[in-house]
Amino acid sequence: MIYLLKRAGNVAAGGLAVAGLVALVGFWRTGEQFWHNLGQLFTTPQPAAKADVRSVAITQIQAASDLTTAIFVMEAVVPSKRDRVVGQFTVGSTTLLFIAYGEVRAGVDLSQLQAKDVQVQGETLQITLPPPKILDSKIDVERSTVYDYDRGFLGFGPDSAPELQTLASQTALQKIVAAACQENILTEANDRAKLVVAQLLGSATSQPVVVTTQDPDPATCIPVPEPAPSPSALP
Repeated sequence: MIYLLKRAGNVAAGGLAVAGLVALVGFWRTGEQFWHNLGQLFTTPQPAAKADVRSVAITQIQAASDLTTAIFVMEAVVPSKRDRVVGQFTVGSTTLLFIAYGEVRAGVDLSQLQAKDVQVQGETLQITLPPPKILDSKIDVERSTVYDYDRGFLGFGPDSAPELQTLASQTALQKIVAAACQENILTEANDRAKLVVAQLLGSATSQPVVVTTQDPDPATCIPVPEPAPSPSALP
C-alpha cells in the first residue's frame, strides 16, 4: 500500500514537472513572439520628412534683402547762379559750374515679400516679387568737381560757393534720376530680378519655379525731392 502511494506521488510529481516544462516552452515561444512584435514596432518604416517649401523660399529670398539688379551711371553738368542787387539794380552775379557724377541703383526690396506671395501649385513653386523701385541715388563726391566759380566784374557777386554747389548737386542728382527713369531702369531691374530670384530658388529646391513680377509704380521712380529754391539776390 505504501509502495503504491509512493509511486502515485512520483507520477504526480512527474506530471507536474512535464506540465511545468510544457508551460515554460509555451511561455518561451510566446515571449519570442512578443519580442519579435516589439522589435517590429521600432523597425516599422517611417514616413518621409516634409518641409514647408514656402517658408524655405521666403527665408532664402529675404536673406538677399535689397536686391539691386540695375545700375545707371551718368555725368551731368549743372550751372548755378546768384545775383547781388541794390534796390532794383543787379550790381553783381556769381556763377558756378558743377560737373557731377551720379549713380542710381534700382531693384526689389525682398524684405517686403510675404507668405501670400509664395504659392505651391501642384509641383510648381510660384513667387510674386514686390514691384521694383529706386533703392539708392547719390552723387559721387570724389569724382564730382566745381569746374568754374566766378564772382563777376570786380568780384561784386555774392560769395556763395557752398550754397551754389549744394544747389547744383541737388539739381544734378534730380536730373540723373530722371534720366535713369527715362531709360527704363525699373523695367530693366524687374527683368533681371526675375532671373536672379529664379536662379536663387533653383539652387534651394528641386521643384519647378515660376517667378512673376509686378509693374513699377511711376510715383516711386523719382524719390529725389525738388531742391529748395535759392534766393536770387542778396541785399
